[in-house]
Amino acid sequence: MAEIGKGVSAGKLAINVQKTLSRAQEKVLQKLGKADETRDAAFEEMVTNFNKQMADGTKLQKDLKAYLAAVKAMHDASRRLHDCLADMYEPDWFGKEEMDTLAEDTDTLWLDYHQNITDKSLLSMDTYLSRFPEVKARIAKRNRKMVDFDSARHHFASLQKGKKKDEVKIAKAEEDLGRAQKIFEELNVELQDELPGLWDSRVGIYVNSFQSLASHQEKFHREMSKLSQNLNDIMTKLEEQRQLKKDGTAAAKTGDGAKSDEVNHSDSASSAPKSAVTNGSDGELPPGFLYKVMTVHDYTATDGDELELKIGDVVLVLAFDNPEEQDDGWLLGLKESHWLQKKDVSAKGVFPENFTQKV
Repeated sequence: MAEIGKGVSAGKLAINVQKTLSRAQEKVLQKLGKADETRDAAFEEMVTNFNKQMADGTKLQKDLKAYLAAVKAMHDASRRLHDCLADMYEPDWFGKEEMDTLAEDTDTLWLDYHQNITDKSLLSMDTYLSRFPEVKARIAKRNRKMVDFDSARHHFASLQKGKKKDEVKIAKAEEDLGRAQKIFEELNVELQDELPGLWDSRVGIYVNSFQSLASHQEKFHREMSKLSQNLNDIMTKLEEQRQLKKDGTAAAKTGDGAKSDEVNHSDSASSAPKSAVTNGSDGELPPGFLYKVMTVHDYTATDGDELELKIGDVVLVLAFDNPEEQDDGWLLGLKESHWLQKKDVSAKGVFPENFTQKV
């Protein structure tokens, strides 16, 4: 059995070698003008379009893969950056939990973006290009069968023109010609029907791929913009927290100077007429009024009992109901504009003294 197998393989190899030699000989004769060559300008244009389409699609697939690799690299860099920030972020800093959640959301957003591009754009392109190798192989086969058809036609014509006609050989050559023509024409018709449709399909593939890519890009950047704004807000609040601590430390370091001012303020309060502290002697100032200050720096309230101040605001400083509740460097007051409009002390609040100056 092994010998038969070898014989079959050797026989098939011999046939293939003979076909290759015959085709090469026919091509030489055609180039020398000694044999007619079947030409189809319309089909050749289809093949030119096919080759261009395959090259364009292959380049697009390559560039999509490079884009995905860049997205993955950016994702890895983003993860490392947020991990670094999370490691450095101290537990007592503002927004620690929000920062951890933001890092997780950012990582998830990158993962979804990468997966969506892979599923909707790259896989679509891979499916599209998977058709080309088989079509390319059939085009090559069609060209080989066309040479076989030309060779059979040339051989049949030569026998017919010979001085000594061998009817058996002529009949055999005619049979071979018919078989070669049938195989060639079947392949030729199939490809002529298929290639135009394949050529037109490129538009739909490009539209779907880039529409999907653009849609996912827009969604990704929109969501990433929100996360970036959240990160910016957290950093802003952290800086405000640091500034408040810094201001508190600076106020404590003023030492005796700050204490003497507070003593003077207390003296002023104690020396004020009882009617001014309780009822307002002239009816135009709130109970407990001590003196006025003007805001020289904007101050954002961080608690419900604090005043929100803008540069230029005039504040009526009030005495604390319980002096022991007063923290160093902080005053109790009411915006003058609010008092003049509503004569109401319910809007009073505390504020840092060093954000104002006495008027």
